[in-house]
Amino acid sequence: MSERQPPKIAPYTFPERYELPGRPADASPTVQDAHRQTRFLLAPDLSLFERAMNLQLAVVAASAKKRSPETAALLGFWSRTFAYLSDACMLLSRASYLSCPPLLRAACDCLAAQRSLLAEGFAEYHQWLATALGKDRKHAASHIELGRYRAGSVLAEDERLGSAYRLLTDLAMPHFGSTVLQTAPDSSQQKLALAFADSLFHLGWAELIAGWLLLLAGAQMETALAAAEFEAGDALREDAARLLEETSQALANSRRCRAEELGDGRRLIHNFRRAVSGAPKRVLF
Repeated sequence: MSERQPPKIAPYTFPERYELPGRPADASPTVQDAHRQTRFLLAPDLSLFERAMNLQLAVVAASAKKRSPETAALLGFWSRTFAYLSDACMLLSRASYLSCPPLLRAACDCLAAQRSLLAEGFAEYHQWLATALGKDRKHAASHIELGRYRAGSVLAEDERLGSAYRLLTDLAMPHFGSTVLQTAPDSSQQKLALAFADSLFHLGWAELIAGWLLLLAGAQMETALAAAEFEAGDALREDAARLLEETSQALANSRRCRAEELGDGRRLIHNFRRAVSGAPKRVLF
């Protein structure tokens, strides 16, 4: 396919505001109870997450006039990250914990792509964009070149994101252990307590997923603010700095459920329990 002028970057649309998922009125009683407990017990985390999502939208709005190919490259991946985090938060509120790790892992990949483009330049993207869109006469179809792009290695440079990415990858894969951890979290050496399509609230899983949401939303904000392709005034940067500090403090709380990566490739999950009244336990995974 012959090389041509790359397409112009059209004005882009974006939501004015992000809001936390509302109460699912048509859901089962267990899902409604999970939503109630999530909103009550994880209120500080969810408030921080909502602020982080709206700060992202504020940066997008402030940068609306910047329509370079480089901005478009970053915005495409950023849009995917935002959607994955938004959907994962909705699933969290409905105790659909099984569906969150694949979304969060994909968000990590899109974050990595942005950081890789910023670190290495946009040469590969420019080369792809020059012939990416067109017509395929043989099939009478619009043509989009896939443009495979692997950037996961940059996550290793960030200890927090790298650790989260490795755990989320294992949880998203069909491993025996990760399947038991997610579908039978109340199991012991004496019994395998499988719960099929479980929608009961689980405090440990809720705190883990909320922690990943905060980590990734904060990392996305840091990535956007570090890019010259986006605009952000002093007030917006100050708000982001305060948010990131509060997020760091929330994630450092030793009472929350959290995963510690050990040197032998395993993880130690702390404070894993279904309910507030339950005894916190540790799980070596």
